[in-house]
Amino acid sequence: MKKLIVFTLLIFSILASANVRMPLLFSDGMVLQRSKQIPIWGFADASENIEVHFNSQIKKTTADKNGKWTLHLNPEKAGGPFELIIIGKNKITIKNVLVGEVWICSGQSNMEFQVFKTMNAQKEIEDSNYPLIRHFGVAQDLSGTPKDDLKQGKWEVSSKETVGNFTAVGYYFAKKLYAELKIPIGIINTSWGGTNVETWTSREAFEKSDEFKSMIANVPSVDINAIFETYKKSVLDNLKKVQGFEVTLENEDQFKKPDFQDKNWPEIKAPSLWENQQIGNIDGIVWMRKTIVLTAEQAKKEAVLHLAKVDDEDKTYVNGVEVGTNNLWDKLRVYKIPANVLKEGTNVIAVRITDYSGGGGIYGDPSDLKIDFKDTNLPLDGLWKFNVVKVRIEVSPNSYPSLLYNAMVNPLVPYAFQGALWYQGEANVWRAKQYKKAFPLMINDWRTKFKQGNFPFYFVQLSTFDEFGGNSQKGSRWAELREAQLETLKLPNTGMAVTTDIGNAKDIHPTNKQDIGLRLAAIALNNIYGKKQVHSGPAFKSQEIKGNQIILTFDNIGGGLSTPNNDELKGFEIAGSDKVFHSAKAIIKDNKIIVSSENVKNPIAVHYGWADDDTTINLFNKEKFPASPFRTDNWEMVTENEKYSVSK
Repeated sequence: MKKLIVFTLLIFSILASANVRMPLLFSDGMVLQRSKQIPIWGFADASENIEVHFNSQIKKTTADKNGKWTLHLNPEKAGGPFELIIIGKNKITIKNVLVGEVWICSGQSNMEFQVFKTMNAQKEIEDSNYPLIRHFGVAQDLSGTPKDDLKQGKWEVSSKETVGNFTAVGYYFAKKLYAELKIPIGIINTSWGGTNVETWTSREAFEKSDEFKSMIANVPSVDINAIFETYKKSVLDNLKKVQGFEVTLENEDQFKKPDFQDKNWPEIKAPSLWENQQIGNIDGIVWMRKTIVLTAEQAKKEAVLHLAKVDDEDKTYVNGVEVGTNNLWDKLRVYKIPANVLKEGTNVIAVRITDYSGGGGIYGDPSDLKIDFKDTNLPLDGLWKFNVVKVRIEVSPNSYPSLLYNAMVNPLVPYAFQGALWYQGEANVWRAKQYKKAFPLMINDWRTKFKQGNFPFYFVQLSTFDEFGGNSQKGSRWAELREAQLETLKLPNTGMAVTTDIGNAKDIHPTNKQDIGLRLAAIALNNIYGKKQVHSGPAFKSQEIKGNQIILTFDNIGGGLSTPNNDELKGFEIAGSDKVFHSAKAIIKDNKIIVSSENVKNPIAVHYGWADDDTTINLFNKEKFPASPFRTDNWEMVTENEKYSVSK
């Protein structure tokens, strides 16, 4: 009986003393921000007394009636390692704590993009033994209401074993800062591919915004389960409308057969991700079919099917015969077609595509979608039949506003840090004009929530990507989004890394993240850390019309306007009152640019780099920072009337 009483008392004692709990952000290996007050917070019993020890400091507070408590340590100089000790009814010791510079890294897939995927990755991984660089990876999570803590996450020390999964942009930024400052650098990576800016913005911000308050008024504050059911119905109803029939796996085994009748299937363009088309933002299984007609001579030849890239997994059939399968979303599909499979007349290519997350479908360069007969080829780009047979119903971060703010930003508040790095916008190109309001709204929202003033907020301008073939003639969503980013520089204490020269028109995820990190670091080193340097490229300032010429002036010219290897300037266009742009001759004279075209006698406006794919543009300063694309007119653009809305 005594043993039972002792055991019961021991259990009770353990439970009674296990009350203080720290957010996941406060864990071994963490980095605290130097030279600022350091908020420390956690969870305990109501009215529990809390004592915090750090370095030579001791601070005390009491938990409120809900068990939450917060206190502030005095500013500390860079250094460590230290222990952070929290004492309530129990005692928590957090070890190997450094004090230095902390930066939050956020955005979509180009911020999520890991070191192991970047160019020269192996070399970078070999050179990663930097124990004073630490990375905290925030686990992806959604919430309909603001959360107090993260789903998961941990601090990791930079090493060959860990750095491969760090955010590449954040790591290369941190590596440069460390090289210059020689103090601890902490990066907090909270990012999610394919996400729009609205999901990273709090509900309160929308409620106070003239642009968005009517939208948010119609969005209920509900739990994820309720959102899930609403979203599921919305997705299935939309697909039934698009297809004209239900989403079902019934008769799926017939779809690979050449004699299956698909005349009632709708059509979709390939190569192009289906998120950009009528299928919309879904994960699941979709069949795509293409009927082609071959001559007797073609049918006899050795043939190779090139299927561009497929996101994520494909099983590919020609006339009912499986010719290949692959589950690597970013790899070109090249499948040899066995002899005697092709025939004179009608042939059918059927592809069963499984999309697990993010983008889906056949995508890539149209020239990579073909049948190759050695001496000739048959293009396969254009319209394909499709049938969505299964939808993986999960709430997308983009299903409702604020879902990622609630789950992946709010739990970080009020952690002390120096500034934020942001790489996002690809998911907002459809609403580029409204991004001029949505992006600054999010920045101001974060500044309000963290209560650290107008902290530095540096972002990456979208690089080239030929998603829609947009240009000055038919409009360019990507150019408009870049303009929205450029205009966001009107906010105080912001900076932008221009990336026109390091993108890839065929890949939305350029692998040169090193230069992006270095360009962001140049801004920080100049603005914050006293390392004065040219840190951005030429920025359009004004235009003057003289006869058939327009003379452009620029800020941030550094050592002077230039082009690589003194090449001819490219990317300039000029228009008159008819608003029709023509390719223009542009020359540098006295650090100004003179633009003209024999096709435009009375010019009034200039475009520079106004295209989805702006690869060829080449205006730099002598410090090799590229100029941002720009326009000098204020004419209506293609995203003028596109507004954010929530399907319910």
